[in-house]
Amino acid sequence: MVAMSGGVDSAAAAALLAEQGHACAGVHLKLFAGADALAPGSRTCCSLADAEDARAAAQKLGLPFYVFSFTRQFEDAVIRRFVEGYLKGETPNPCIDCNKYIKFSALLERARTLEYDGIATGHYVRREFDGRWQLRRGADANKDQSYVLYALTQGQLAHTHFPLGDMTKAQTRALAETRGLLNAHKRDSQDICFVPDGDYGAFIERYLGQPLKTGAFVDPDGHVLGRHRGAARYTLGQRKGLGLALPRPGYVCAVRPESNTVVVGDEDLLYARELTAHDINLIAVDQLARPTRCKVKIRYRQPEQWATAEQTGECSLRILFDEPQRAITPGQAVVLYDGEYVLGGGLIRRQGSGGRRQEQGPIGIRD
Repeated sequence: MVAMSGGVDSAAAAALLAEQGHACAGVHLKLFAGADALAPGSRTCCSLADAEDARAAAQKLGLPFYVFSFTRQFEDAVIRRFVEGYLKGETPNPCIDCNKYIKFSALLERARTLEYDGIATGHYVRREFDGRWQLRRGADANKDQSYVLYALTQGQLAHTHFPLGDMTKAQTRALAETRGLLNAHKRDSQDICFVPDGDYGAFIERYLGQPLKTGAFVDPDGHVLGRHRGAARYTLGQRKGLGLALPRPGYVCAVRPESNTVVVGDEDLLYARELTAHDINLIAVDQLARPTRCKVKIRYRQPEQWATAEQTGECSLRILFDEPQRAITPGQAVVLYDGEYVLGGGLIRRQGSGGRRQEQGPIGIRD
């Protein structure tokens, strides 16, 4: 069962699997109930137009095609978590939640119920088996999506295919064009499907049915600098859109929902060398038995950074970076790598002050 968003990647994935002799069906997921009301041209992924593009690709490939409505599950597992995260002063990543709770959980369960062996997606990652399932970066470094798939379990990896893992985006588009797929040159969806205009604060207000409560901008010493339009509108490291007249550039250094204040200060205050994470998922191993040298990402487009990771509990990690990192943001994912392989990851709970720099060389967990 191939998850087909209407974009070129999932269509190409379906084409490859069908040509390899797999009995495939295309499936489009109806997730956000309000998608059809969005402005024309919104770069989302679950509108009526996207469903028709997915249907046309499946028809061209001679595949059965279905549309599954997961709007209730999406509301509970993605949108609600998104809103609650911002109200708690976090910056959640709804795409990771969608992968974790919808595409590789609810969809896989539906596929198995309908007696399909598993699911496939157009993600640019690779999986391997060496006694346990491993998740490996996609061959196209510019399209690698391993960061957003760190939460995949062994059971999910065992029943998921990633046909595009060894391909580049250019190769994917060329493949789709040679197969006569009309979405071969369709633009990628880049926006959060339920907030395509990027105005998270306005979305949260619509969701809650009431305006966010205004409060104070304060400096690190607690002195009031001005008024904000609701703490949930701000995220760590933000500079633009504060509306403050300051003698030097000011950055959001903390969001404190308990007092409804937003701390603004110098950029130096954003740097830290340590973080703690919770709700972790490990892929390469069952657990980190010892402090482990690895490379770490704290946001999707960030280059990996050397760090030492220590598992401090069944569901928690402590990460100590070699160098201070900017804006370690609660609610975002932290993902650990051993070369091209994903060790695992979790959700950032908070940043710490750091500690003594590690001088030993790299020791990969898979060694």
